[in-house]
Amino acid sequence: MLGWIRWIGPSLVPVLLLLLVLYYSDRRKEPPWVVLSTFVLGGVAKGVTTYMELRASAWTGLEMSVQSAGTAGSLLFLFGFVAPIREAAKVAATWPVFRSRYFGEPLDGLLYPTAAALGFATIENALTLRAHPVGWIWILRTLVALPAHVFFACAWGYALGRAKRIKRPGAIFPAAWFVATAVHGLYMHLVYGRGPGALVGTIPLLLAMGVATIFAIRELKARADRSSRASMILERVSSLYVVSSPPSLGTVREALRREGQPITFRWVLFGALVTIGAMTVGLGLSIAFGHWAHVDFSVVDEHDVSTTAPVALLGAGILLAFPVSGYLIARASNLPTMLEPALASGLAILITLVLLGFAAPVALVFALAFSPIAWALACAGAWVGRPTS
Repeated sequence: MLGWIRWIGPSLVPVLLLLLVLYYSDRRKEPPWVVLSTFVLGGVAKGVTTYMELRASAWTGLEMSVQSAGTAGSLLFLFGFVAPIREAAKVAATWPVFRSRYFGEPLDGLLYPTAAALGFATIENALTLRAHPVGWIWILRTLVALPAHVFFACAWGYALGRAKRIKRPGAIFPAAWFVATAVHGLYMHLVYGRGPGALVGTIPLLLAMGVATIFAIRELKARADRSSRASMILERVSSLYVVSSPPSLGTVREALRREGQPITFRWVLFGALVTIGAMTVGLGLSIAFGHWAHVDFSVVDEHDVSTTAPVALLGAGILLAFPVSGYLIARASNLPTMLEPALASGLAILITLVLLGFAAPVALVFALAFSPIAWALACAGAWVGRPTS
């Protein structure tokens, strides 16, 4: 009896979230049966992809686990097969309602993909926990994977919401789907492919996806007709300080755009050197603090969650360098946009990833996980340091 409760209980979390979405949504415009149908189609899509993954694994000998297939085999299986078919299956589950008359508002681009993602996650959690009846770490893995499925769907759902009137995917849909698929592969590698300690790498990805979703909600709300009544849940979310205070996505795009003026490449190159220098200083300060606090960096083991504190300390020191460098570059260049600081931080991240690829391929996966939040922090620092006039 306890075994059934162990895998059925956590599997019902997505169902509860769906009921919450239904409760706060505008049921006059989004009938519950349409949302529930999309949820069911998402669950069916997971069943189909599970069968395809099992057949592909039996045919190729590849799996998601690094222990079974090695790092290269795991990444090849995830990025080359698992992540693409999973995101394609969620799109297929959302497609009927996207082509229907019920998909009539920009915010539907987030509502219905969320329903499909929750249905997908429900079946995935049940199958995962049933296959691993022992170990609390598997419950944690399913809970960590749940919000990511929603964020992945919201990425390409945002593109569908922008294209609601023509009932065809917009020009940005392929790019949004590709980004969601790439992040899906990286995220699943950290959650299911490596040891429990790798779950630490999902924290920056979750933060980055959460911030991106907030920006998507704000922009789609702005696109909605002023006379239409948005869903209650999004009305409440938008009233929070965290949503209403930051700049809008359009404002950020304008700050990253340089029209009629050439890019000042000397500030990009100089800024990349400043960012790398700040990363080095941040890493050195973390090591010095760890030495003062008697932190043993040699005990780190990805198969033991309790040993990840030293990695978190080093990561914090490096991440804190990005807002500082972004601020310094913006202040020193005195340029009207954030384009140069953003390109400089991106170049610094790229150089770091290339060097890690040669020196420490295992660390490359974790560096990729931290890259989005690092770049966002650099842009935030540049936003604060940019000239106001």
